[in-house]
Amino acid sequence: MRLGVLAGLDSTDWQDSLAKVRIAEDLGYELAGRGEAWGASVLPWLTLLAANTEKIKLGPTILNCFSRSPAATAQEIGLLDQISGGRMVMGLGSSGAQVIEHFHGVPFERPLQRLREYTEIFNLLIAGEELRYQGEIFTLERGFKLDYPRPRNKIPVYIAAITPKSIVQTGEIADGIYPIHWPKGRFASLRRQLDDAATAAGRDAGCVTIAPNTSVHVTDGRNDEAQWQAARAPLHFYVNRMGTFYWQMLAREGFSAEVKASRDAWAQRDKAGSIAAISDEMVREIQVIGPIESVREQLQERSALGADLQMVQMPPGDPATVGAYLESLLR
Repeated sequence: MRLGVLAGLDSTDWQDSLAKVRIAEDLGYELAGRGEAWGASVLPWLTLLAANTEKIKLGPTILNCFSRSPAATAQEIGLLDQISGGRMVMGLGSSGAQVIEHFHGVPFERPLQRLREYTEIFNLLIAGEELRYQGEIFTLERGFKLDYPRPRNKIPVYIAAITPKSIVQTGEIADGIYPIHWPKGRFASLRRQLDDAATAAGRDAGCVTIAPNTSVHVTDGRNDEAQWQAARAPLHFYVNRMGTFYWQMLAREGFSAEVKASRDAWAQRDKAGSIAAISDEMVREIQVIGPIESVREQLQERSALGADLQMVQMPPGDPATVGAYLESLLR
């Protein structure tokens, strides 16, 4: 079972946040990452981690492909790969129209094609090749090279993909996939989609790492209802407040009744009813919830079902408390 940790600068004391990542590193967590949406940039935080860790892989669990050029991203991630000694994993996604157009002020156009071209340009620059690229979006003709003391000529690219077309494209061009709220019973079908796309593109089956965002909720007999509500809340939010991609994915992947009931309730602004429509079965398929012994078993089950590298959330608390929690997930 391989685990990573979603870890950001989660308090005003950056030293505590760094200490928790170093504890995860010592425990054998494979990757520490953090996404970027409309909050602070993730890159300064990754710079701090790159300079103050030794073994754990690092990366944005996504940067969007609209607000920075592919060359700017290659410059930044390339330098971080140099600082870290070759430990970066590049996470890339399209984000959505709300963030791209109303935070960054950039038209949200052709996200799938842009992801493909962005990935290809990033790979060319990291490889040290001349940048001569003719795409449908980008035309780059002058042959620039990205020069720096690179520790390697390839940085893995993981793509946040949940739509059928994006999953196929990820199988064709990427090294990993970051699916969010993906049901555990559908990891096998996700693997088939990725492998079919990879082999059709002349790549090896199994070349794409499945690295799902894995929400963990530990119950202790006293906080059970609060934990169940905490597990339902993000599902309600993604079904009703995050555009169309997420609810459509969950409906496709076996939860059309819950999605419809939740959306119908939310249309009436019945938040309690919308959250209650998220069934226990849906929570158990998508989240990890239960006593700590059960949580470990569920993580192992998800690994056996095809979750290659599960990304769990770094919890709040002081480093000693967090360290004990992270260790408890492993043993």
